Amino acid sequence: MPPCANLPAYLSEEILLHPENRDFPPFDLVRLLGTVFKPTQGCRVCILTDFDEPAGLIKDFNFLQQPGFPVQKKAHEAFYQGLKNGAMKSLGMSGGEMFAYKTTHGSNLDLEDEVWDTNGKQLSLDADIYQKYDLILCISTFSATAPLTAKAKEFGFRGATLHGLNDIILGSGLAVDYEDVSKDAEKLRLALTKADDIEIDFALEDGRVLTAWLGLGGQEAQKSHGLCQGEKPDIANLPAGEVYFVPKDARGHFPMKYEDGTLGVLTVENRNIIKSELISGNQATIDAHNARLADDPMTGTLGELGFGTQVLPVSGADIQDEKVLGTCHLATGRDDHLGGDIVPDMFKKHENSTHDDILFAPHKTPNFNIKQVRMKRGNQREVLIENFRPARYLMDALAGNGGC
Repeated sequence: MPPCANLPAYLSEEILLHPENRDFPPFDLVRLLGTVFKPTQGCRVCILTDFDEPAGLIKDFNFLQQPGFPVQKKAHEAFYQGLKNGAMKSLGMSGGEMFAYKTTHGSNLDLEDEVWDTNGKQLSLDADIYQKYDLILCISTFSATAPLTAKAKEFGFRGATLHGLNDIILGSGLAVDYEDVSKDAEKLRLALTKADDIEIDFALEDGRVLTAWLGLGGQEAQKSHGLCQGEKPDIANLPAGEVYFVPKDARGHFPMKYEDGTLGVLTVENRNIIKSELISGNQATIDAHNARLADDPMTGTLGELGFGTQVLPVSGADIQDEKVLGTCHLATGRDDHLGGDIVPDMFKKHENSTHDDILFAPHKTPNFNIKQVRMKRGNQREVLIENFRPARYLMDALAGNGGC
């Protein structure tokens, strides 16, 4: 693809091929929070994190003396200390306390109300946190975007979820200018909005090509762009940089790589995964998934189709890696935080009411390729992605009206 003259350096052909070579400014907590949460003057801020045994580990920051807890330690180092060592003063904020709740062990599961402060005192999220803080930063093991979005609407706060935080994310996905991220996300949102449907072709190593069709019904595309400005209650998911839809229908097949490396083919009908079949690996993993689908069919409902909009290095954490331009992801389960109709009460068991992303990216799924992603919008037909690379249509959109 010839270079696009109207594109910034971070969208050049060379950087698209090797995003690890992109130059990022140093992480700056004042710049990040000041951009994301403008205005910050007069806001009271706190940090939430999670442990299996929060009472003992958060007391006197005991977790800092224990092995493990990399996300929580990074939250303390980059955010807690950063706030206390000048960021709060620079931004006109107060507070800066750190609290811990019990780990949910599932993506976007509702949080228990009990929370503990660094004196070891038990408090209530509803009564002592959500009502008393203007900005809440949740830096945790599992995503809390869905439950915090619901609580933000109920109690009126703003915040951000940053699960899986690590050094790569701090040095790249949280070091960027979120005004630029927002602009790029809006360009791609406009390029995709009101799509009738999306088709994705997956090429497997054995030569098969699987196709998944997702009916979108001409809905407005939404964006996760990192800005949570003004007074309106809202939760930003950071790192941000995504355009997404809530599918109205879906059918076909797509591959799935399970946590143990097992590969399966999933069959989708009427927006629901109805079965998994083994490609390679552990048949017991496939059997367990099929048993879960049979026991609680809502766990197989597709609740999201998302496209990354940023040029970022692989971080090893899906929170960043699903935001990379040229990747796409599906998600099963609850989607009420995305404006969808799948809520926790629809699941047979509380622990099943998760929102689980299925990311398709070269580092994550090297056993199969995104051969092509296509969009239909009225009479318009466009190729969006080929071989995990943004196609000309998306690059033209990023370049602006002049195209490439």
